[in-house]
Amino acid sequence: MTPPPGWYPDPHAPHLERWWDGTAWTGHRRTPAAGPAPASGTGAHGYGAPSAPEAPGTPGPYGAPGGFGPPAPPGGGGTGGSGGSGGSGGSGGAKAVALTAAGAVLVAAVVAGAVALTRDDGDPEVRTGPSPTAPAPTTQSTQPSPSPSTSEPAPQDEGVVVDELNGVTFPLLDGWVRPQHVVEKDAVMTTDGTHDCPGEGTLCRGGMVVSRTVTGTDESSPRALAEADIPEAAEEAFDEDTLGNRPYGGMTSHQVVKAGPVAVAGRAGYLVRWRVTTAKGSGGLVQSLVFPSGVGTESPVLVRFIFEAGPDGPPVADMDRITKGIRSTAGQASGGVGSSIGPTG
Repeated sequence: MTPPPGWYPDPHAPHLERWWDGTAWTGHRRTPAAGPAPASGTGAHGYGAPSAPEAPGTPGPYGAPGGFGPPAPPGGGGTGGSGGSGGSGGSGGAKAVALTAAGAVLVAAVVAGAVALTRDDGDPEVRTGPSPTAPAPTTQSTQPSPSPSTSEPAPQDEGVVVDELNGVTFPLLDGWVRPQHVVEKDAVMTTDGTHDCPGEGTLCRGGMVVSRTVTGTDESSPRALAEADIPEAAEEAFDEDTLGNRPYGGMTSHQVVKAGPVAVAGRAGYLVRWRVTTAKGSGGLVQSLVFPSGVGTESPVLVRFIFEAGPDGPPVADMDRITKGIRSTAGQASGGVGSSIGPTG
């Protein structure tokens, strides 16, 4: 519905009011008149449908009846006729004023229409009129925003490391950090800081956890894969590294300290743990853990644990705590085949 003629907020200058003649905007603008605010929900300055004009004959601030319409021309007739008789002469004077105001409104409307026809069709200033019903005021909610769910850790959660490739997450315990400047590309976490190696090489770390996908073999038994991987894991960690150095002077012996089935992320896995003796330093612990992935083709996932013994190594209990804290990301992320690692034998 088209709103009736009246003063409305100028869509291009909200601090001013502009005259709407019922079909188009005119060129008349004004500063909003001071006075009591209109009733809530009504009026050209409030919300809802525009207020109806005041009764005809009531003088307004701009000369037109009720204060609506363009400014009246200067001068104007009195309220009585010549000779001072208040009867028909006064009535004729009021009619003359009303006709003059109405004529001014008509002229303004004709001029505005002519201007509208000469403007570009896309000019929103002429083509767009006031909304019959202004939008309700927006209020800022005082209720606190709901906090995000903490039932499932986000990938950047400070206490979780996500291995999206294999579809699992690892708990990031105290003293452990995400890997930085680590040659081992499949490392998911290391202990914080480095120290001088007791043998050849430059710097060693107290602990490291590596996550890989087993490929290049038809073997799928977690036990067979873990037992086949543990010798290679021990040699790479404590005997000779990929650069040909022996950070611990070489591995001299080992002892199986733990082996058996274990549930990992709701899947049946198997682990083998060795205690390693080295020519230099305190030696350490190595563990090979294998379990089926819960995503993709469910390829076996191999997790290696390398812990130094002595004051530079992490607590042995962290090995079990990390193992128990592994969770599946099935349904949250897609897994896949990572770097290849085949069983030795």
